[in-house]
Amino acid sequence: MPEQVPPPVRLRPEIAALPAYKQGKPAAAGGYKLSSNENPFPPHAAVLAAMNEASDINRYPDASAFALREALAARFGVTADEVHVGAGSVALITQFITAAAGHGDEVIHPWRSFEAYPGQVTVAGATAVPVPLRPDGGHDLDAMAAAVNDRTRVVLVCTPNNPTGVVVTAAEFEEFMRRIPGDLLVLLDEAYAEFVRDDAAVDGATLFGRYPNLVVLRTFSKAWGLAGLRLGYAVGPEHVLDAARAAALPLSVTGQAQAAGLAALSHETDLFARVDHIVARRDAVLAGLRAVGLAVPESHGNFVWLGLGEHTAAAARILEEHAIVARVFAGEGVRISIGEAESVDELLRAGEEIVRNLPGAVEASR
Repeated sequence: MPEQVPPPVRLRPEIAALPAYKQGKPAAAGGYKLSSNENPFPPHAAVLAAMNEASDINRYPDASAFALREALAARFGVTADEVHVGAGSVALITQFITAAAGHGDEVIHPWRSFEAYPGQVTVAGATAVPVPLRPDGGHDLDAMAAAVNDRTRVVLVCTPNNPTGVVVTAAEFEEFMRRIPGDLLVLLDEAYAEFVRDDAAVDGATLFGRYPNLVVLRTFSKAWGLAGLRLGYAVGPEHVLDAARAAALPLSVTGQAQAAGLAALSHETDLFARVDHIVARRDAVLAGLRAVGLAVPESHGNFVWLGLGEHTAAAARILEEHAIVARVFAGEGVRISIGEAESVDELLRAGEEIVRNLPGAVEASR
């Protein structure tokens, strides 16, 4: 009698079809990993010391991250109950979407933007509604507002936008919020806020308490250099944060991450001096790539975007020949993180080669 094969385990078809999130590729020895928007500076000594002191890993961490929430509350002039801490801002976004949207609901987000957004919406059981960016790589907030209907439960705004780096201005955001229903949750994803140098850009820290439907999301991963510890936070109305707390995976923020976050806040001057170096490198990269003939959006993140269309794969190969691994979005473009100082000259040489060998890429980038 032939052996019977058991039927496959029944899974949600939309989840089975969902591609898993893929992190940036590592670089070979001697190369530059510019694919994950990581901070290239080593951990601050005080942060390492705080992590070492948080050695009681046989005990569960403080599930509420109370000390860190108090420090962040003091920083932003809110109460600790108006701060929620999670395992990176991406985890927080999942919690808020899960808390607000389910089957039959819709979540509006810009596109191309942070690639995890559509998957987070699908996992919650809702429907993602992507709204194309403007030609300059910025949010089309008019189109996003127009896409709101009775099924909309969440709207995501990413500024500076990942991967294009373009900011939403304060005036644009104010007009957008004026058009959005007051009971519709708006998530302002500001993962790269510390790299912004545009006075006209919206700053979520100035909006606390102004909109009862707004939650501002930030992270310790980028500017603060704690990507490997997974630590982010949200600031917003207490009842909305309570819903996210209810949807959170319990005990997901480790004690070492909390200690590192507190130490980082205490050494802000040192860490932000590093951010200034990264911003200077970003501006040098922007100027250098434009000088060789590539059109690059005005980035205010710790990365730059080359919208190369059908020439993307060929350009990525040229970058790899120069020991640079970037984030490749097939058929759209490459996002290149700002890394070590030594990477800048190599990147600009690669840019020259892209222009020389792929003349169509110059036109595609415009």
